[in-house]
Amino acid sequence: MTGFNMIDSKGYRPNVGIILCNNEGRVFWAKRMGMDAWQFPQGGINDDEDPETAMYRELWEETGLQQHHVQILGRTRYWLRYQLPERYIRKNSHPLCIGQKQIWFMLRLLGSDSAVRFDHCSKPEFDSWRWVDYWEPLNNVVYFKRKVYQRAMTELSSILIPTTTEESTTQE
Repeated sequence: MTGFNMIDSKGYRPNVGIILCNNEGRVFWAKRMGMDAWQFPQGGINDDEDPETAMYRELWEETGLQQHHVQILGRTRYWLRYQLPERYIRKNSHPLCIGQKQIWFMLRLLGSDSAVRFDHCSKPEFDSWRWVDYWEPLNNVVYFKRKVYQRAMTELSSILIPTTTEESTTQE
């Protein structure tokens, strides 16, 4: 087992978030095991990992996908933070974790949907998933993650949704 997740001096646990897309630009949206709560795959960075290593580990743990199943399209430049609501903060833990700081990755699935598997580990994170339109998760993620999702998705959106500044060419 690798090292335990470190909490920084401000109380944030390092974490990675994963936006997985298909060739149609739709994104992987997963339902948490036994709950009516949907989210992107995410998870902590262990003290012996860099964000990319943690992302591949979390991708495997949560979706059954391995490095050869995906292509990295981009990542956020800076840490994006969210705070946990008071009721989710474990007051007796030391150091106290008040939220997460995340590096987000945009990945493209290279293989088929059948490569996604939740049955390869003893405690699956998710029990269902579907492809959704790019911005749909903003309306459906738990409220306290909404701003970090918006920041990550906005920063990475140009990868899937290119802005066209010069649509027309001039005829001479």
